[in-house]
Formats: sequence, structure tokens, C-alpha cells
Amino acid sequence: MATNLLRCPLPPPSSLHIRPSKFLDVKFVNRCFPRQRRSRIRRHCSTPGLLVSNSVEISTQSFESTESSIESSKSVTSDTPILLQVSGMMCGGCVARVKSVLMSDDRVASAVVNMLTETAAVKLKPEVEVTADAAESLAKRLTESGFEAKRRVSGMGVAENVKKWKEMVSKKEDLLVKSRNRVAFAWTLVALCCGSHTSHILHSLGIHIAHGGIWDLLHNSYVKGGLAVGALLGPGRDLLFDGIKAFGKRSPNMNSLVGLGSMAAFSISLISLVNPELEWDASFFEEPVMLLGFVLLGRSLEERAKLKASSDMNELLSLISTQSRLVITSSDNNTAADSVLSSDSICINVSVDDIRVGDSLLVLPGETFPVDGSVLAGRSVVDESMLTGESLPVFKEEGCSVSAGTINWDGPLRIKASSTGSNSTISKIVRMVEDAQGNAAPVQRLADAIAGPFVYTIMSLSAVTFAFWYYVGSHIFPDVLLNDIAGPDGDALALSLKLAVDVLVVSCPCALGLATPTAILIGTSLGAKRGYLIRGGDVLERLASIDCVALDKTGTLTEGRPVVAGVASLRYEEQEVLKVAAAVEKTATHPIAKAIVNEAESLNLKTPETRGQLTEPGFGTLAEVDGRLVAVGSLEWVSDRFLKKNDSSDMVKLESFLDNKLSNASSTSRYSKTVVYVGREEEGIIGAIAISDCLRQDAAFTVARLQEKGIKTVLLSGDREGAVATVAKNVGIESESTNYSLSPEKKFEFITNLQSSGHRVAMVGDGINDAPSLAQADVGIALKIEAQENAASNAASVILVRNKLSHVVDALSLAQATMSKVYQNLAWAIAYNVISIPIAAGVLLPQYDFAMTPSLSGGLMALSSIFVVSNSLLLQLHKSETSGNSL
Repeated sequence: MATNLLRCPLPPPSSLHIRPSKFLDVKFVNRCFPRQRRSRIRRHCSTPGLLVSNSVEISTQSFESTESSIESSKSVTSDTPILLQVSGMMCGGCVARVKSVLMSDDRVASAVVNMLTETAAVKLKPEVEVTADAAESLAKRLTESGFEAKRRVSGMGVAENVKKWKEMVSKKEDLLVKSRNRVAFAWTLVALCCGSHTSHILHSLGIHIAHGGIWDLLHNSYVKGGLAVGALLGPGRDLLFDGIKAFGKRSPNMNSLVGLGSMAAFSISLISLVNPELEWDASFFEEPVMLLGFVLLGRSLEERAKLKASSDMNELLSLISTQSRLVITSSDNNTAADSVLSSDSICINVSVDDIRVGDSLLVLPGETFPVDGSVLAGRSVVDESMLTGESLPVFKEEGCSVSAGTINWDGPLRIKASSTGSNSTISKIVRMVEDAQGNAAPVQRLADAIAGPFVYTIMSLSAVTFAFWYYVGSHIFPDVLLNDIAGPDGDALALSLKLAVDVLVVSCPCALGLATPTAILIGTSLGAKRGYLIRGGDVLERLASIDCVALDKTGTLTEGRPVVAGVASLRYEEQEVLKVAAAVEKTATHPIAKAIVNEAESLNLKTPETRGQLTEPGFGTLAEVDGRLVAVGSLEWVSDRFLKKNDSSDMVKLESFLDNKLSNASSTSRYSKTVVYVGREEEGIIGAIAISDCLRQDAAFTVARLQEKGIKTVLLSGDREGAVATVAKNVGIESESTNYSLSPEKKFEFITNLQSSGHRVAMVGDGINDAPSLAQADVGIALKIEAQENAASNAASVILVRNKLSHVVDALSLAQATMSKVYQNLAWAIAYNVISIPIAAGVLLPQYDFAMTPSLSGGLMALSSIFVVSNSLLLQLHKSETSGNSL
């Protein structure tokens, strides 16, 4: 019978009816059925209402909205951007310039530039093929514009990635050391140049000790000029040359403004000194010296803060092992199960990139596991706190799984690699964090829009300031010439020039450029360190505004480790029903399928062979067992598979029989019970299996905390009404927010309807049946069970690595805190420039006799950037809302 199962005649009555959605694709037939059957299926796959043998009918019901959603989701994730390593960016203006250069290329669809990680991610238009030549040409355009760029090769090995990151960190540390040396040199010159001011201050206090000898020498204008030359060509040389180069490339930056101000002050002072007949009396060589001193000090503190902002990422990278011990054992050697190494085994130190799935590795006490794998021999305890957050070590022996990045404590272990280095859990975490830090939040567009024309605007304002005070202001308000900024003789030129320089150096595009990326960098790194991976600043911004959270039941509110609570059948032994069900579910990954298989294995039942297994997510599984098709799943779905229908009285008896068995078993309110039905070709439904799953200990706490935050919680489940209602009641979700018997398509539609009504929705799920809803929601949150990669984690925007539901609350809290810092930083950066630039231009001078000096302006400019970075660093003090909850 099995050999004729998939013949395709026309009208003979079928006994099995399959209604595949787009999640049950005909392509699975290629790997499920023998070649001779495949050839027959291919000839008829385009025929509506395809009849497969006397047993199978496949209708062409489709779910266009779901398909389009999934396809759109895939298209977003399948577009591989070109990654460029870009150096030379100093401020928000540089970021805007780099982006404009990239966007000016006709092939580019969009570009995201991150100053902190020195990365540009470029997406080409759909009709343009992503090639190495395209990347090189874009890098060349940036280099010609003054920003040295090269292609950042994606897919590099673990060792290469770690090496690149460590080289970047080392480079930044070296630059920080050089910066400190420049600061020390610059402030030595400041101390010497301002010695005359010190003597004046001491004399005004009645202390007459700072005169004669060296003090008279420091009063000399030529000595001050020499010190200014030393400051410009010494510690300020790189800053000046970079600013001049940026002018030459028509992309002036912050260095251009500071350099222009310094050179203007020096030039006027020099002309006044060597041409006394002009009677300018505008010798203020100490201004460029002090200006450079303040700016360089601010840059040094800023670089130190930015390096500290990367500390969480460095901590993640420290968990990656780049070397491993490959164990080579003779193929005819029979190593004892409890022996870690045999006498003829050879250990070779190799790069983790050379490890292949199935290789045998030796991990000694105190070492980090280089890849994910399972223990072959040895016993030890392992520190898994980086993945699970649990401080207590976990005992490991033969058969136990281990994860890359965790630490072996006690004894040597021989493991079998189940993933390569670049695909290990910790490598994926690091890669996702890097990608997240390259995704700009939409709010960054405001900063980019301001930072782009910022430098040219400031230069224009500086010119207007000079012209106003020199030609108009000093005549309208003659009293301003009595201010110290105009010099001892009240010179209008000195006043105008100093105010113009003030405008140049007090403005700070750096603060605008750093406002968003520093907070995003720290927020995403901190999240990864705590076990929730957030895929970028755009996700953080959406997550912070969520007002509705939709929760799946199985594996989300429950632990996802269900067990068989009872088996019932009216015509077969319980073990017979369990045996055929386990055969069908043998290769399925759903938690309920695993529960059935585990129960069969615990009873030592020998499951028959199966062929052609097909799974329809959210409904059930179908396979050929001993020549007949068997379906396991929900009542309606299994019943619809077969044309032979059961009497309603028989179904009532079956359910009553199962209920009696469950009522006799001990149970508590913390358990959720689900019933799956087993049907067989020519017989219809032959039995039912009750599955119980314990509620997560943090389920009720999580729902309560979300509701306290004013967030609406809804429960979406494909399970029967009774099981869903019980769970909803136990966790505190109201009955009107409880939805049951939902297919993946219905969940998708429910999410869409919530969004249409104005809600910003987060969907929390864990399985393939949740993938469409996770992709459709504003933010998809996936629980990662047993560190496995699945459709849910691929579709989700946030992944909870430690599989704790309470981390939903923490992720929301962190997103809100991060966006709060972003808004604070932007508000500060904008307010600082709006207030400080008019003051620097002398708006308070006529009425309040207050004006800044160039050195004071430079100090304020440096402090504004330091404030933004320091404010972002305060995120590291953000506490988990659930850390005090005893779970």
C-alpha cells in the first residue's frame, strides 16, 4: 500500500485531506519522499485541488497577507550591506559629510555611519549587484574626500574578528597615551604663556614676589609669540593640519573651526607685533595657546570616556577563545567512556577557525570553551554565568551540552564540537551587538540634519560677528571697548576678532554627533552583557515606546519543557498510541513533540520507522508510519486530515476518559494542560495525549510589572480554551485579553489589528509558529531556549539569551533609559549651541559687560562633548528591575 500511496488519479474518495498554509511548503517533499514519488508530485503541483493517491488531497488555500509579511521581513534581513571601515571622523559634521558622499553615488539606496565604531553600512539599490568593486569604489570616494576608508570584510574568522577589534582598541589606547602627552606639553606652554597674568594676580593680592628675571622674560611679546608657535606646531600640529586638509576636501570639521580660530588670533597678534606702526595693539598670543590647551584636554577626556563606553564590548570579546586543542585519536582505538585521552591520542593547538563540526577537543580547567559542543568524556563544573546569569557552576559529564565562552573549572573535558567558531553562541552575540551598534536610531536623523551644514553656518556667523562689532557695534555701544576683551587701549579690532574667534570655537558639532551613538553603544552592549540582545538603535527607539505586549503560551508563559500527563484510547493500548505518536514527532522540534518522544523513550518503546514527515506550524505533524499516514495535532486539524470522521459520542467518551485519568493524577494550578490528538489513515482519531507544562516562576511577576508600567498584556495561543484560560488566570491576564485556538495566520492578523488601532506592539514568542507575528510586530522578542537558533530568534528584533521571561521587563526598562539619555544628550547639545553661540558673539556685552575669551570658549566646547559622553556612561549604573525578584 505504501508504494502506491502517492499515485495521482482523479475522483476516488480520499481519506486524508491536507490544507497547507504557506508554512507547509511543497519544497519539503523533496527531502521527505523518495525520488519516484517526487516526480509524480512535481507534475501536479501547479494543479488546484491536487489529489495525491486515494489518501491525500492538497487544497490551495493561501494566506497572502502572511506570506507578504514574511517575504518583506526576509527581504530586509537578506539584503547584505557593504561594510566600510572609515577613519578621520571627528564630529557630527564629519558623519554627515561621509553620509552625503556615499549617498551621492547613484548605486546607493541608504547609508548608516557610526563615528564611534568607525563603520559605514551601505545598502545598494536592488538592481545593483553587491561586489568587491562596488565596495572598493565607495571606499575610494571617501578616501578622496578626506576620510580614509577600506572595505570591512564580513564573515571573517573568529580569530581575525577578535584581532581586528583588539587592534582597534589598542590603537585607541595608543592614541590616548599620545593625547595625554600632547595635553601635558600644551599645558606646560599655557603655564609659561600665562605667567605674566599670574604676576598681575599676585600683585593685586599684595604679594610682590613674581617679578624680575624669568617673569620679565615671560612678559615679552616675542617670547609669547614663540610659545604660541610651539603650541601650534607642537601639540596642535595634527589638529591644524587635519582642519586644513578638511578645508581642502570641502568638508570642514571641528578641527577646521578650532584651527581657523587659533590661526586668526595668532595671525592678527603677529601682524600687530611686527608692524607697530599700524597701532592695532592686538597682541594676544596667549589666546591660541590656551585655546589649544583646553581643546586638547577636552579631546583627551572625551577619548577616555569613549574608550570606557566600549568596555562592555571588550568584556564580551574576552569570552571568545581564539585557540583550541584538537584531539586526534586512532580510528581503531577503543577509548574507555570515562577516559579523557587515550594513550595514542595526539593534541594539537589549532585556531578555532580550523575546527569543524564533529571534531574532538580537549578543554583544561580554567580554560574557556572555544565552541559549542557536547561532553564526550570527563567530569567537571562549568561557569555559565555569562549565558544564564546564574552564579553557581553547573555540573557536566558525558552527554551534557556546553557553550562557547563558558569556563571549565574543575577537571579536563573532552568535547565534540557541534558548531564552528564563527557560529558559536558567543560569536553570534558579539556579531549581533556589532551590527546593532551600526544601526542608527531614527532620532539620529535630527542630529544629522543639524550637523551637516553646521560648520559652514558657524563660519558665516563668525564673519558676521566680526563685521558687526568692527564696523557697527563698537560705534553704537562705545562702552564695550572698556571691557578687558578689547585690550588695555579699547581696540575695536581686538574686540571684534576675539568675539569672532569665540563663535568659531565655542560651537560644538561633536556633542550633536556623539549624542545618539554613545548612548546606543552603551545600551546595546549593556543589554548583551545582561542577556538580552537588541538589534540596533532603531529597535531601542521602538521598544521604548511599546504600549502593548502580546505573549505566546507554550514555551513563553510556560517553561517549554512539557511532559506527558496521560494517554487515552477507546480501542488501543496506551502504549500503542504513544508509540505511533512518538514515531511521527521524532524529528519535530516543538516542545510538545519532544515531550511525547521523551515519554516513549522513558518507557523503552520501540518506535516504528517513518517516511515523509511534514509539519504545519501551529497545527500538527503528519508522517507515514508502517504504510499508513498518521497525524498528531489539534482536534480540528487531525480530524480534517481524514475523510473518515469519528462519532461525536466516541469523542465525548475519549475526552471523558482522559479527564478522569488527569483528575486522578496530582496537579497544581501552576501547570498548563494541553491535549493533542492522534489520527490514523482509514481509522480517524484513535487516541488523545494530555501534555502538562509548568508555568514559568517569573510569568506572573512579568505580567504584573508590565501592567504596572501601563502596558496592555494579551495572550495569544493556538491551544484549547480551557488550557489558555487557566494560564491567563494564573498569570493575571484578563479574560477579554485572552485569545485561544489561534493559527499562526490568526496571530498575525491579531497583531496587525492591534497596530491598526494605534497600539505599538511587542510580541513575545519562542517557536516557528510565532515567527510571522514576531516579524509583523513593532518589536519581536524571542526567548532562546537551550541556546538554539530557530525561526523565532531569526525573525525577532530582541533575543533573550538567558531564556528568562522577566528580561522582557528589563529590556523595556533599558530601552526607555537609553532613549532618555539620547533625548537628554540631544537637548543638551542643541541648547548648548543655541545659548552659547549668541553669548560668544557678544549679545550680553552691551548691557551686562560680559564677554567670553577664546580660551574660555574652547574650554566650554570641550566640556559640552565630555558632558554628552559622561551622561551616556551613566547608563552603566542602570539597574535591572527584576534583579530583586527571587526566581
